[in-house]
Amino acid sequence: QVQLVESGGGLVQPGGSLRLSCAASGSIFKINDMGWYRQAPGKQRESVATITRGGVTNYADSVKGRFTISRDNAKNTVYLQMNSLKPRDADVYYCNADVQQSIPRGRRNYWGQGTQVAVSS
Repeated sequence: QVQLVESGGGLVQPGGSLRLSCAASGSIFKINDMGWYRQAPGKQRESVATITRGGVTNYADSVKGRFTISRDNAKNTVYLQMNSLKPRDADVYYCNADVQQSIPRGRRNYWGQGTQVAVSS
């Protein structure tokens, strides 16, 4: 099995910054795409940013120019640098990873437990 552990959420004032981290551990052969998603109460989970193993990124229009996704393949970790945060960015943020497992062999998609981001003055 594989575990994704997120960190870095918290409370920040509008215009402030936060950096989220998500470390994957367990029976990992290789991680393909990784990404960050967010979900507000009563709403569907939406994609914020994704990154391929080779570093190709994709962003939601609402965060382009403000958020940056990156990853460290050696550490099986993905990051989300969030700048110029707005109140509408406040949500629970979830990490996602498309994992090629070692044992048992196979490909599975995993989610982290979520980390809360609050933006308020």
